[in-house]
Amino acid sequence: MATTKLSPFAPKTIPDVPPIGGVRFAACEAGIRYKGRRDLMIAVMDEGTVVGGVTTRSKTCSAPVLKCREGLRHGRARALVVNSGNANAFTGRKGREAVDITCDAAARAVGCSTDDIYVASTGVIGEPMDAAKFAHLLGDLARGATPTARPFPPGDRRPAARPTVPATRAARECPCQASSTSGRAGIE
Repeated sequence: MATTKLSPFAPKTIPDVPPIGGVRFAACEAGIRYKGRRDLMIAVMDEGTVVGGVTTRSKTCSAPVLKCREGLRHGRARALVVNSGNANAFTGRKGREAVDITCDAAARAVGCSTDDIYVASTGVIGEPMDAAKFAHLLGDLARGATPTARPFPPGDRRPAARPTVPATRAARECPCQASSTSGRAGIE
């Protein structure tokens, strides 16, 4: 395997994050943009989970941001699907269709309404995303989700396997808190 030079801004270590009550995680390599990279993650939340958050005020926000705004109106959540490799931004109708495909598959996977699904995407801007390429994977991901899932082995420092990239961007763009009957979590 070829090694890729790490960014000088990459953290030296990634801390172990304790389990969050009522939330289970799973990630896989979906081949959204590149092969051999874990680029799809689902966080499955217990029924009764309540969320709140903020989104950009930009008039030119992405399809995933528009979907999250809709969901934040009622404040319920059952799943968050995050992909890297394609930001699904500036993609118009095709971007909205990709979000719909993703939400339909995730809702079937966790047994809820599409209203309770949130989507976050990071990557190339302006390139239509083919959600059919990965939507079929969400069922197995949801069934395999665990509270202590670490999508990358401890010490894995490959740049393509850095959970901090989408997580940091998501935290910057949508600081939020979630609570369920099992616990409370926050990203600020």
